[in-house]
Amino acid sequence: MTDAVMQAGDGPFPNLAQRSHALRASLSREMHIRKMPRLDTPARAVQFVMIVDEQEARDSVPALQGLLPPSDASPDANDRFFACRVGALGFSWERHSEFVTYSFIADGYGEPFDLAPFLPVSHWIDQLPGRIIRSTQIALTRNEPSNATIAAHFASDDLIISDIAQGRARIWGDFRLHDNGFGRLLIQDRGLEGAEASLLVQRLQELGNYRKIALLGLPEAQQATPVLARLEQRLTDVTARVAEPQADADAVLEDISSLSAELAQIVARTRYRMSATHAYAELCFDRIRRLDVAPVRGYRSLDDFTERRLLPAMRTCDAFGRRLEDLSQRTAWTSAMLRTRVDTALARRNRDLLASMDRRTGLQLRLQHTVEGLSVVAISYYALGLWHHLKEAIEHQGAHLPGWIDLALIPAIIGAVFLGLRQIKKVKRPPSLRDGETLDH
Repeated sequence: MTDAVMQAGDGPFPNLAQRSHALRASLSREMHIRKMPRLDTPARAVQFVMIVDEQEARDSVPALQGLLPPSDASPDANDRFFACRVGALGFSWERHSEFVTYSFIADGYGEPFDLAPFLPVSHWIDQLPGRIIRSTQIALTRNEPSNATIAAHFASDDLIISDIAQGRARIWGDFRLHDNGFGRLLIQDRGLEGAEASLLVQRLQELGNYRKIALLGLPEAQQATPVLARLEQRLTDVTARVAEPQADADAVLEDISSLSAELAQIVARTRYRMSATHAYAELCFDRIRRLDVAPVRGYRSLDDFTERRLLPAMRTCDAFGRRLEDLSQRTAWTSAMLRTRVDTALARRNRDLLASMDRRTGLQLRLQHTVEGLSVVAISYYALGLWHHLKEAIEHQGAHLPGWIDLALIPAIIGAVFLGLRQIKKVKRPPSLRDGETLDH
């Protein structure tokens, strides 16, 4: 069912549009975009691939709107693909996450790599945002090119010849950047039917584009590898210092923090590029499989060329990513060892401090017991002194007290003072504690 039928609201299911998911129509359109305009042999095409940042990707739409001739159709800010006719040329525009492609198609016979048909749009490239990462000329012909034609347009040392699409097409290319700033690809139609030519050109262009974008990760990995080697040596030195009993933990911690910060910067700068390299390389291998490449004796084939150059770059980036991950893990282990050492030293100091406090508490307790004993003597002494004054006052009144009273009062007063102080200590002690109990219980 088409979107027009969905919006009509008639027929046996009038409420179908209202019940549809909000993304249903856009996802349906997504399945039909990203295809080149139809190609009929013979034809020539040029394509520009431009690296863009987020702002330049947004700016590409208004820039393109200003270049397109007035018509009812033009891309909007949410479009990712657009195709139309620009005079006698077919045109398609496609926006990816980090690059934009502009393709122009000229129908008819002519010199394979003559740029004259594209002169009406030659000024576009100066007004479109981004930086060119790839520009390609494609010639689609039905006749097999002569050796003189091949020699005139391609470098013989790097010539690639392959049969593709189960032998229904043959390609020639050298994947060099020629004097006019374009790479070149010559395709002979040997029985392509319907939309096969367009699909074939699209897959070849996607293979080249994804291969070039995938290789962007290689310079970053090569540039960061010496820095990574220095960080690995620094980590080895720091790990050796962690093992030294007398090492300054604060200085070692500062070195680990500095190393971790530099490592985090490398990870932040390269992780996306390394992941993108792997993803684009997988897309390249998928396009190779779909092209069904067969070698031509005496020449290198397209799949051999791609794998021989792309696989080492991919493996270099993968090795760099694993090395970066390993260094991050080792840094974390070293940091954990240092924390363990610091925690152990801190626990040892706390143990010694608690033992010292326990000794001081024991001394204070013994001193307290001594003071309490002295307090019993002192209070008893003053109490007996008061009794002596009281006794003198009584005897001054003429009464006579026997001497055994003094003898009996001495132990009685001492005992009473001792019991009184002990009772006071019990009142001050927490009610949950009893003799012999501690807070640990």
